[in-house]
Parts: sequence; structure tokens; C-alpha cells
Amino acid sequence: MAKKWTRFPYPDPAYLYEGAALKKAWPRLHQGDREPYPKDAAAADAWRHFHAGAFRDAVDAGRAAGGAAINAAVKAQCIYAHYLERDAKLRLALFEDAAKWADARRREAPKDANAHYLHAQALGRYGQGISVAKALAQGFGGKIRDALTRALELEPRHAEAALAYGAYQSEVIDKVGGIVAGLTYGAKRDDALACFERAMKLFPESPIVRVEYGNGLIRLFGKSRLADATRLYEAAAKAAPCDAMERLDVEFAKTELE
Repeated sequence: MAKKWTRFPYPDPAYLYEGAALKKAWPRLHQGDREPYPKDAAAADAWRHFHAGAFRDAVDAGRAAGGAAINAAVKAQCIYAHYLERDAKLRLALFEDAAKWADARRREAPKDANAHYLHAQALGRYGQGISVAKALAQGFGGKIRDALTRALELEPRHAEAALAYGAYQSEVIDKVGGIVAGLTYGAKRDDALACFERAMKLFPESPIVRVEYGNGLIRLFGKSRLADATRLYEAAAKAAPCDAMERLDVEFAKTELE
């Protein structure tokens, strides 16, 4: 954490959401994760930093505020590590810490759907970093699955959890094959597709939903669904981002097309 963080490369005044603008835009900003509007100013400020792309400030503010604001810290750290941290070793450490914070939050508030989702997200990104095979061997699969299913039980409209569950299942199937994935990890092709469709229905404006759906199609079907995946990437690349996270998602979609 001592290293200076890379700045968000696409600053935009539209992402600042100062004063009452945050609450007004909140339903759109959190359409994907269903995070409730903060009850205190410190937590709101943590989310303002997040949406503006000041990810380090969001982590510091969220951890200092504690409680539900931890979700802002975890999400900021995960987005920063995934998109902007170039040091692979440090990236893993960031995901590992974020997973610990989210786990502590969900134990403190077991009905916080987003805390369960964010725990799974951090573990999933960490697992991708060490390789899906190693992550499964270390028991991450069950932890990710259980956290995501709990998040969806608590908040059925959580599009990002549905998306993550589809991505998880497609990654497991791609790595170990359909039969083993179903018997050992509860991952099934039809369920993965249903999760992606659920996420699309819940959050059609989201660029990352389209990107991950496209990635999932390629994992599950290979080149036979490349055209469908490409159309999803193209739509994501043309999306209108509402904050820093979505801007990074859009830019990532453009790289997928390349």
C-alpha cells in the first residue's frame, strides 16, 4: 500500500457527483450492485472518490469510515488492481487485502448482499491472478460460489453478482470440463448462460456485462460463438459510461475488439 497508485487516466468532471448530485445519480450509478445510499457523509464521500476515479482516496475514506463504507473501499481496490496496477505481485496483494476486508464486513453484517458479492469478486480476481486451476485446488471455487449465491439470495436484482456467477461457472467449465465442473463445483453451461442473461436484463446499460458475457461465450463454446461475442464487445465499446469504473470497462471493451 506504500507505493504511489497510478492515476485514473480518463478524468472527467461528469464523474465528480458533488453535493446532491450523488444521491440524484445513485440509482444509475449503483444499478449493478444495488448498494443502498449511504447513511453518513463520510461513506458518501468514499463513493464520490470511487465514481470520480480517485481509487486510493476511496479506499482510505471507506476504511476510515468503516461499516457499510468498507464496500466502497473494497470495490475501489478491486477496480484499481484489475485495471491500473501493473505490478503482478502487488496486484495479488491488493486483491487479497480486499477479500479480507469484505469478509470481515459480511461477517459483521451478514445481510449486506454487496459485501458477499465483493468478497467473491476479490477472491475471483485473486484466483485469476494465480490461475484458475490453482485457485480451484486451494478451495476458492466453493467460497466464490457460496458468496455469490448468498448475495443473490439477499438481493435477486444484483446484476453484478449474477454476472460474476456466470463468469465463475464459465471459467470452471473452461478449465476442468463440463462433467467435472458440474459434479465437483456445481458449474453448468445452462446455468452460466442464464446468469449472463439475467445480468443483461437487470443492467442493460452496463458495458462490463456485455464484455463478460462475450468472454463467457468464448469460454463455453469457443470460436463458434466468436461473432456473438464480438457484437457484445462492440456494444460495450459504444456504451456511455456514467463513472470512472464504467469508463475503464468501455476502454477494456475496445481492447477486446483489438
